[in-house]
Amino acid sequence: MKTVAIIGGGITGLTAAFGLKQQGVPVKLFEAGNRVGGVIQSMRREGHLAEFGPNSILETSPVISGLVQDLGLEQRKVYSDPGAEKRFIVRGGEAIEMPTTPGAFLRTKLFSAAAKFRLFAEPLLPRGPAGDKESIGQFVQRRLGQEFLDYAINPLVAGIYAGDTAKLSVKCAFPKLHALEQKYGSLLLGQVLGARARKKSGEVSKQDAKKFSFDAGLQVLIDRLQEKLSGEIVLNSPVRSLEQTADGWRVHLDDQADSEAETFDSVVLALPAYKLAWLKMKTDVPVDFSSLADIHYPSVASVVLGFKRSDVAHPLDGFGMLIPEKEKLNILGALFSSSLFPNRAPQGEVTITCYLGGCRNPMLASNSLEELARLTEIDLGKILGITGRPTFQQVTVFKRAIPQYNVGFGRYLEVMQAAERNAPGLFIAGHARDGISLSDSITSGHNIAGRIQTFLAADKKQPATLELQNAA
Repeated sequence: MKTVAIIGGGITGLTAAFGLKQQGVPVKLFEAGNRVGGVIQSMRREGHLAEFGPNSILETSPVISGLVQDLGLEQRKVYSDPGAEKRFIVRGGEAIEMPTTPGAFLRTKLFSAAAKFRLFAEPLLPRGPAGDKESIGQFVQRRLGQEFLDYAINPLVAGIYAGDTAKLSVKCAFPKLHALEQKYGSLLLGQVLGARARKKSGEVSKQDAKKFSFDAGLQVLIDRLQEKLSGEIVLNSPVRSLEQTADGWRVHLDDQADSEAETFDSVVLALPAYKLAWLKMKTDVPVDFSSLADIHYPSVASVVLGFKRSDVAHPLDGFGMLIPEKEKLNILGALFSSSLFPNRAPQGEVTITCYLGGCRNPMLASNSLEELARLTEIDLGKILGITGRPTFQQVTVFKRAIPQYNVGFGRYLEVMQAAERNAPGLFIAGHARDGISLSDSITSGHNIAGRIQTFLAADKKQPATLELQNAA
């Protein structure tokens, strides 16, 4: 029976392991830490539910809903409140609703009249370069103008990547945006015409995808995956090196002698880029991941605060708000968590989740937890009209949070692709390669499980093929 080792117990590794197990493929998942789930972790205290990392999942693909169904979690699935779809951008210290219709766009004070008229010229502009040499900042400035970069894309990039618009690659960090221009010659035309292709494939754009969580937060998903894989997960087991042999792949752990290493027919590396860079590889054709250490992971702090509803002037009638760099505030943005999902705050209170640091303020996340909470409280007070002190706080710092798909990121993708080509049975998945969102990571795990099944099936047929060749 063919066996698979999965290195890394984040959502990608868990999804891959579950998918393989469903198909009857024996798996063993090695996790270096004392828990699985990576940055996904939910905690309920004093009536508030705090998410340490992601707060929701975007239902962008049938793969996402299929996983929830296969895990038997449909009854615990909770979609975001339809009344909390508004998104706000801060301009001049005021949270202004982002327009979602042509009429609202023409009326909004978020953009000047000149910026609005500039948008109508977008379909007339020529295509940009096809390669990975243009940043998202250059792309937006070229197609939409400086004001859209400052008050739409800059805060959006901070909210997604905690990144820098001058560095992030439009092709690698926003591949669908880049593809729209390359295929249709226009973002506006591409949004309309590309909708047909998405409908046919069953995929939904991230802008239009439904958001969901679970009744007790995203930890529900991790707990159920761990339950389904209870016999296949090994915690506190950092993998030191991989060795390609005639029989497959030997997995060496820090606390094991080489003679005790296990052998598998295939290996999935579902690790952050910096951990891939540390992994020692002994392969027939040299595999060198050391350059992946150059992929930048900025520090990000997650600050969850609770307030009395009566102390908050803003109605919090939306998804949350994003902060342009020009506003000179500490927070990158805020999610109105208790507006999005039920049971996130006790009666008469609200829960707000904020993020600080990232590429915009790289040293900010090194402050004490108390200082991070204080800075967040000050910014929220200014924008949302909060008068009272927090009733709850939970601060979590991720020293290496989100990989930055900067200009030139394609060279790192080639390193990973070359490793797979040169070392059959080795597969790489996760946010270092396939997108940084939670839905991207789930899809990555699902897809890698399918690729491995194909590899193992082809490998089984190999002896028969050789016999036929010899007979000829």
